[in-house]
Amino acid sequence: MQSKSSIKSINMTLLCLTACICQNLYAEAGSTEPVLLPTLKIEATRTDTDWLTTPASVYRIEQKNNENNLAVNLSEILKGVPGLQLNNRENYAQDLQLSMRGFGARSTFGVRGIRLYVDGIPATMPDGQGQTSNIDLSSLDHIEVLGGPFSSLYGNSSGGTVLTSTKQGEGRDSIELGYSGGSHHKGRANMTLQGGADKAGEPSYVVSSSYFDTDGYRDHSAARKVLSNAKLTWDLEDGSKVNWIVNHVDMNADDPQGLTREQWKANPKQVNDAKNIYDVRKEINQTQTGLTWTKPINDQHELYTMAYAGHREVTQYQSIPNTAQANPRHAGGVIDFSRDYYGTDLRWTGKDLLPNTRFTAGFAFDAMDEDRQGYENFDSAGNYGVKGKLRRDENNTLWNLDPYLQASWQFLPTWRLDTGLRYSNVHYQSKDHYIQGTNADDSGKTDYDKLLPSAAFTWEISPQLSTYLSYAKGFETPTFTEMAYPTTGTSGINFALKPSSSDNYELGLKAQNLLGNFTAAIFHSETQDDIVSAGTLDGRSTFQNADKTLRQGVELSWNKKLWRDLTAQASYSYLDATFDADIPNTDPQKVVYSGNYIPGVAKNQAYVALGWQPETGFNAGIDVRYMDKIYVNDTNSDVAPSYTVTSANIGYIWKNNDWKVRSYARIDNMFDENYVGSVIVNDATQPKGRFFEPADGMSWSTGLSITKAF
Repeated sequence: MQSKSSIKSINMTLLCLTACICQNLYAEAGSTEPVLLPTLKIEATRTDTDWLTTPASVYRIEQKNNENNLAVNLSEILKGVPGLQLNNRENYAQDLQLSMRGFGARSTFGVRGIRLYVDGIPATMPDGQGQTSNIDLSSLDHIEVLGGPFSSLYGNSSGGTVLTSTKQGEGRDSIELGYSGGSHHKGRANMTLQGGADKAGEPSYVVSSSYFDTDGYRDHSAARKVLSNAKLTWDLEDGSKVNWIVNHVDMNADDPQGLTREQWKANPKQVNDAKNIYDVRKEINQTQTGLTWTKPINDQHELYTMAYAGHREVTQYQSIPNTAQANPRHAGGVIDFSRDYYGTDLRWTGKDLLPNTRFTAGFAFDAMDEDRQGYENFDSAGNYGVKGKLRRDENNTLWNLDPYLQASWQFLPTWRLDTGLRYSNVHYQSKDHYIQGTNADDSGKTDYDKLLPSAAFTWEISPQLSTYLSYAKGFETPTFTEMAYPTTGTSGINFALKPSSSDNYELGLKAQNLLGNFTAAIFHSETQDDIVSAGTLDGRSTFQNADKTLRQGVELSWNKKLWRDLTAQASYSYLDATFDADIPNTDPQKVVYSGNYIPGVAKNQAYVALGWQPETGFNAGIDVRYMDKIYVNDTNSDVAPSYTVTSANIGYIWKNNDWKVRSYARIDNMFDENYVGSVIVNDATQPKGRFFEPADGMSWSTGLSITKAF
């Protein structure tokens, strides 16, 4: 158990570290002449501030600096962001494992606890369930990653926020054709059309489409993915701006599942079921569209409107034996659902209505209507991997209507106060249509709500140095998927699962001078009723509430253009994420004690990268990433070991007025490290848990693209 004195010691150590960094950077800034450095506007916090004076841990990643890769997974782009843990499962059926400061680490598939946005449109459902599969890297412009207290501005499940933005068409019409290939018969073909508007009122456009397939690193891990993305932009004569976005993804992926430690050591490439009788796999089809409109009324007032709608279908075949499905209340071994979702966000911004102030007020509405069925994964002849008899049939609906208010007051020339208030509420209802024998009516409904205040003080110590102190209340509801199975029994919605709430504190420092861009942040988060895994058995993930959890740590980052086109980047994260109260259990072996580490979370992460990135000609880069060990379950009985991996890439760009040719080659995991890419938290498969999802060994890829302007 971690004592209060030890926590106090950690906090004092981190405070002293920040103070020392602040003193050194301030001395450096004071000893140099003022320099004109690039201004980087930040959109995520809605405060109309640049990076240096934004009172939050926020990072912007430019896609143009990360083009030497296959452009399939978000993990290829989001490297070295402090506090962000992004693990590639080498399993396209289960998406990436994404967590921020330990929030979201429990997820066995998809993304939980973190808000995702694509061009201002939520890629996270109202209940907090998100996915990254529809993010198109071919047409991506940049990504903003927002962590810490300010994430509460986005409401439910905002342990962090990731916002991606598609390029805006510009200049002459052009077409780009590209192909990339790599290890395990990976192949990706893409085409991008784009062009700018000649005059106001005409649209600029970007239309991108790609096809990707692979045999997969592991046995039974093949995948096929078709992704299309289109964005039309109108810059109108009255100063308003309209964006229309359409996105479609169609994916089929085999699932090799997790391995036991013995299986991983013997052969990390193997599928869990050696005979592959269950043919575990997932099929996804999703289409969504959205419209954003920004309208400046005058110098003081501005309106913003966003509306979106989408349709998602998922069919998943699991590895559940027919003996388990003999229970009449079992929901079957095939999950099949169809989901319609839609929403809007309306916002008004007022500037200088009072001296040196900025107000934002609005409301966000989101809704989801889901038809979910469950089927047996075998037929009358005993063949697995097929859709059999119906075992579950229900309609699930949920919606939220969140009013919010933000205010910013520059009350002194170098001091600013930012405040926010959001009323987050989510309303669930499930109607059960499968009522047979002992399988009773499991219909029900529940409501969750929380008032989320936030506040931040910013002090601009000098034009090159600022510091901030912030606090916010966080809120996270269980997703419908997490409520789908109770901890006892085999069917019905777990309405007993409560939402979690958290108190989040952060002290930060930022510097931008001749030595580069620096950040340092100390954070402390206390969570009540944290949603944690209660075990995964036969593909069924169940969840429970932990009375108290604690997350605290420090994050450091630095980047600089060293000489001409030579850039350097480094980051370090320390995260102490623990249970702060016991979780009792009738089985003494399963009691979770206060002081145990939260599984799925690395205590230390580090990243270093060098890049030579001219606009044309030869380019190259190398990066090294370190990840500390990760506990696989709440009792901390086993771990995935720490690892260090190195990647390198080279490329060449040639262009003239009409043509551009880009080529690249890269090697990942250069030294063929045998490591676990991610873990399945609290897997309870007997006799030993299938916790481990092995990562790829040394792998390569290469690609060529040709662009022609007209």
